[in-house]
Amino acid sequence: MTGGSAFHDVYRQAQARRVVFIAIESQGQRWTVKADTLTAGPGHVVDAGVGDAARSAIDRLVQDGEVRSDAYAGPVYFVLHGVRDEARARDLAAALHAALYGDLEPLARAVPAVP
Repeated sequence: MTGGSAFHDVYRQAQARRVVFIAIESQGQRWTVKADTLTAGPGHVVDAGVGDAARSAIDRLVQDGEVRSDAYAGPVYFVLHGVRDEARARDLAAALHAALYGDLEPLARAVPAVP
């Protein structure tokens, strides 16, 4: 997605389709991952365990310096600023998207737990 109008168009499409909004955005040399579950409508509920896992993963990313400390970790809106490159942003976006639909495996692979 590029530009403010593209962001709004994709967001409106997610609302119309009643799906979780997920996007990556270039911000200079770094990338941002954005997710919003409100677009999926009131029937889409993020399980507490999923929310905890997403917050834990985002905390690890912040601690490891992969995303900035101003990351926002839910419960319905998620933002990861400062991702190093497009490939990593896509990886994190896909993993977060899967998690917000209840599949935590991609998130566990993308952000392994600290032993």
